[in-house]
This record gives sequence, C-alpha cells and structure tokens, in this order.
Amino acid sequence: MTESGHGPLSGVRVVELAGIGPCPFAAMTLADLGADVVRVDRPGGAALGIDPAYDLTNRNKRSVVVDLKTPRGVAQVLELAERADILVEGYRPGVAERLGVGPDACLARNARLVYGRMTGWGQRGPLADTAGHDLSYIALTGALGMIGAPDAPPTVPVNLLGDYAGGSLYLVIGLLAALRHATAPGGSGQVVDAAIVDGTAHLSSMIHGMLAAGAWQDRRGSNLLDGGAPFYGTYETADGGHMAVGALEPRFYAEFIRLLGIEDEAPARDDLASWGALRDTIAARFRSRTRAEWTAVFEGTDACVAPVLSLREAPHHPHLAARGTFLDHGGLTQPAPAPRFSRTPGAVRRPPAQPGADTAEVARDWAVPGLLGDPPDAPAPTPRPTVTDPDPEPGTGPGEAH
Repeated sequence: MTESGHGPLSGVRVVELAGIGPCPFAAMTLADLGADVVRVDRPGGAALGIDPAYDLTNRNKRSVVVDLKTPRGVAQVLELAERADILVEGYRPGVAERLGVGPDACLARNARLVYGRMTGWGQRGPLADTAGHDLSYIALTGALGMIGAPDAPPTVPVNLLGDYAGGSLYLVIGLLAALRHATAPGGSGQVVDAAIVDGTAHLSSMIHGMLAAGAWQDRRGSNLLDGGAPFYGTYETADGGHMAVGALEPRFYAEFIRLLGIEDEAPARDDLASWGALRDTIAARFRSRTRAEWTAVFEGTDACVAPVLSLREAPHHPHLAARGTFLDHGGLTQPAPAPRFSRTPGAVRRPPAQPGADTAEVARDWAVPGLLGDPPDAPAPTPRPTVTDPDPEPGTGPGEAH
C-alpha cells in the first residue's frame, strides 16, 4: 500500500546552483524522490545546448534566475540557503567562496545545512583546479583502461560511468548520509566533497580485490567480466543487431550452448587456450539468425542472453513496459524515478524547469521575498575578488567546476 505520491524526501528543501552534468542529475534524483528542489539559474542559462523543455535532468524542479555576480544575487542565494536542508554546487574549488556563497558563508546562515560539492578531481590535490571531463577522470582511476577489446583503444562508455555513477550517485549518497547526521539530536551541517575520481575508484573495489588475489589480469579484454571470456560479451546477428551473453555460471552456460545449438561442437569452456575457438563458434552461430529470432529462442530462459536494444527500443521491451521502467510525461518518454518504495513512491510531478519561471512561487513558498525585489535588510556582502568566469560546469574550461 502507498502512503504518499510525493516520495520519501517530501519536505526536504534543496538549493541547486545551476550547471550541467552530474550536479543537475543528482538534484533530479533528489527531486524524483520528493525533495523540493529550487534550481538557481544564471542569466543566459547553462550551456547544455538543447531547449530547456527537453532537459530531463531538470524535471521535478522549480527555477529562479539569480545573478551571482551582483551583491543582490549573493544575498538572494544566502536567503535560500538559510531555509534549505541541502545546497549543491559544481564549481571549481574556490569559485563559490569568491562569489560569496561558499560553505562558510552558507553555514553561517544555516548551521544544519548540508553543503554538497560536485567536482571531477575533488576539492584538493594537484589537479583540483584544472579542467576535465568524465573521460579524463575515469582514465586516471583505471576504470577506462578496463573497457574495450585488448587489441584496440579503450572504449568510451558515454558519460554514465564517471559523471553519473561515480559522480552524481555518490553525491546523493553523501548528501543523504550528511542529512541524517544534521537532523539527528545534536547534529550539524557539513560539507560533502564528492569527486568523480573518488566515486569511480570506489566502484572498482571488487576488481581490485580480484587483482590482489591473482584472479584478474591488469589488461583489458582478458578477464571474466571485461569481454575476455567468450561467454560474457556481445555478438552480431544476421541482420546487424547484437545479442548480449552473460552465461557465467556453469548451469547457465549449459543452457546457453544448448539453446544456441552448439553443445556438441563447442570447445571446452574452462580451457583458456580454447577461448578463441569457442568465441568463433559462438559468433558464427549467432550470425545465422536475426536478433528477433535469437530473442525468441532465449526469451524466458536461464541462459542469460538478451537483445541489445537502442534507446528508442528500450521503453517498448515487454519487461520494462510491464514494470513501468519508462514513462511518458508532458509528451516526453523518460526513465521513471528509481529506486522504488512501497509506501512513499517517487513520481514525475513537473516537466523540466524553465529558467526563472517559478520565481514568484518559490518566493512565496520559501518565504524569500527578496527573490522578487531588493532583499529586505540584506547584509552587505563580504568584499571579494572579481570573478570573470564563475561557470559552474564540471570541468570543460577555465573557471569551471572540476
């Protein structure tokens, strides 16, 4: 039974200093789970390059436009921070401080505030002040070097591994853990330093254990889980589609080769010297039928084989459709909130926020009249150096976050 359609974070207030990439995705995740997220957009907007109406990372949020290069803008953000539970930013180290909205300034106004900082390199270290992107960060952690064929350059895994898995989701974990501390008796706010290099490295913990135990070779395409094993990889079908094979356990593998029709000719599974021949045998068999035909063969079995679907195909798969893994809201097909809760499910309540469209609503709901005009009795901002490019983005150029 459900008790709420708003999510388990209903009542939690979040301020997001606008950017693109991992910080907005983290804030979207909080919003999906019910938090009241106010995105502080800057004049001119962020540089994502698409119509804001299609930026799904801004769904379930409200937006105000604030010019942080002005004393009035700084005062407005500090007023929001005073009323918030969480604030997240993705500037390079030191930029928020120079603007006047760094942790010290915000925590001085709200001692229980959780101040989340999302960067690629982290707040400290030799590279902290340099630019970068997802690919740069996962390259140094060893994660990128594990992905791809052994005789080809590493494969670029979109930006899911660094930005979102190693970045956004670790920021969310840190924010929620810190929020629990802040709201406990005697608790207080604190700063969460979420670095993509830290999160991505943490994701590889099991592999490091296997490496130490001698069960993993430190080169790609040579191991059980990196495509080295012929029974854990992808194969082309007769129509140019692909099937993904994950038949790791012996009993699943037995089902796989039986349904594939090669159990009488397949070389020994556990003979590493035969893996090349086994791969060729599997590949030749998959090329004999279309993706749809092989999907029908393996569907509903324990062979651990699935068709490789495109982004447009995925929402229509019967299993994902039955679970509601994707949904349509405001004419946009999009992933549904995750994970799921039995009593307080998350929901898509609002379309992507339009910059500044919710200013009056937020001013009323958060009791921040200064958003509508000059902030009443706003304290004079601390003098600070001129910031020529306080771009909050994680690491694409000078003045940016990572």
